[in-house]
Amino acid sequence: MKRREFLLGSSTLALTAMSMRTSQAMTDEFVSYDGMGQAALVRTGQVSSLELVEAAIRRIEKINPILNAVVHKLYDKGRAAAQAPLPDGPFQGVPYLIKDLSELDGAPLTFGSKLFQNNIANMDNGSVERAKQAGLVIIGKTNTPEFGFISTTESQLLGAARNPYNTAHHTGGSSGGAAAAVAAGLVPFAHASDGGGSIRIPASVNGLVGLKPSRGRLFIKQPTPGDVDIVVRLAVSRSVRDTAQILNASENKGSDAPLPPTGFVDGPSKKRLKIAFSTRTVTGTEPAPDVAAATRKAAALCADLGHDVDTLTQDIVGPEFLFHFLNIWAAGAHLVVENARLIGLMQGRWVGPQKMLEPWTLGLADMFEKNRAKDPDVMKKAVAYSAQVEAAYTAFFEDYDVLLTPVLSRPPLLIGTQDSAKSFDELYDSVLDYVPYTPQYNVAGNPAISLPLFTSTEGLPIGSQFAAPTGEDATLLHLAYELEQAAPWNARWPAISAYYL
Repeated sequence: MKRREFLLGSSTLALTAMSMRTSQAMTDEFVSYDGMGQAALVRTGQVSSLELVEAAIRRIEKINPILNAVVHKLYDKGRAAAQAPLPDGPFQGVPYLIKDLSELDGAPLTFGSKLFQNNIANMDNGSVERAKQAGLVIIGKTNTPEFGFISTTESQLLGAARNPYNTAHHTGGSSGGAAAAVAAGLVPFAHASDGGGSIRIPASVNGLVGLKPSRGRLFIKQPTPGDVDIVVRLAVSRSVRDTAQILNASENKGSDAPLPPTGFVDGPSKKRLKIAFSTRTVTGTEPAPDVAAATRKAAALCADLGHDVDTLTQDIVGPEFLFHFLNIWAAGAHLVVENARLIGLMQGRWVGPQKMLEPWTLGLADMFEKNRAKDPDVMKKAVAYSAQVEAAYTAFFEDYDVLLTPVLSRPPLLIGTQDSAKSFDELYDSVLDYVPYTPQYNVAGNPAISLPLFTSTEGLPIGSQFAAPTGEDATLLHLAYELEQAAPWNARWPAISAYYL
């Protein structure tokens, strides 16, 4: 059996893409297939891992100069891993990219910052360990904004990542390089992390699936007392089944797991859901017309599929949410600035944070310091408020299975709108206006997923965000499979992609 015949028989993603192919011929026979399809090739001996790795390297070399998605090339490491015995995981032999906020032993770890531009990691972090255990072959690291603190990927150190649907537009943040790489077909899915929307935002902007799992779903270090656990690490992908399998490979199934394991969710459910939808932001404003229209169409699609869909008439949290969340967010930037001072002292030289860090990072840290000077208990109050947010969403989900909202307030921004060289004051209103829908679930701990159901009038992706009760990640995956079948996105490729170039 020929490779392509095998894949057409084994991958519904490939079948959809091949049946809708344009007259332009693909130059890469693997590009239409998701990670599970590629792993099936390796598992059955139809292709070697090295062949998949070399194909991915060729794509990166051809397309990355346009997109700036991959910032550290680890080809030799990838080739060596592909030729060595690989763990018998669900993605054995599939090429993979790691976000440059995570440690990969022996590889650069810059956090997108001049402060760490020469830094080399000396360990693998937990998400990298589990990626390797799943059989993935790491061939590079992806672009990210400085410390992942902003909703675009345009750092002064690494430069702007560009959207493969229109390179004048950004890729979102902070997993912007990962999302651009996957949208362009450089790899079938890529490592991502989310502390306020950083999986879902780039997924929305680049037309991908982006799941933020429930708090406690993954192997994580428990937060210290007086802290709020808002960060999770997973991936962005082109197919629901890849995301489902990544979650299965990443979740904590041990006796210490705070949530029952989800396992591999392999398709839609017959259960009909009670879904609420809203386009209102936490400040009571409405999104851009294209975004509002996409959300209403997503609600109508769910209703057409037999789900019980209601318009949400009451806010779950109010505008005070932003103040408390920003203090949690800014506390991280404050810690970075303090570390920058220590690094300068330890190196026996004094280069102040003002020269090593970007205005947005410095501004966040300064905002936190000022707020703490006004109220020494500002963090204690933010933590207490976070518990109230969690309780509010828990109460809401006693009446509903799913909440549908936009991911962002407007379609993908032009590069430069949130440029890292701009002052904190210039960026502040733009960032808060753009990202009013995602951080709530980091604070509350609920799972939330962005699905690429619709596009703007200019043809740019607009994600729809679905959230569920904590622990109900499977509910979102079941619904995502159903929507993927009802409104397929698998054949939608950007002009700057390995499908066409």
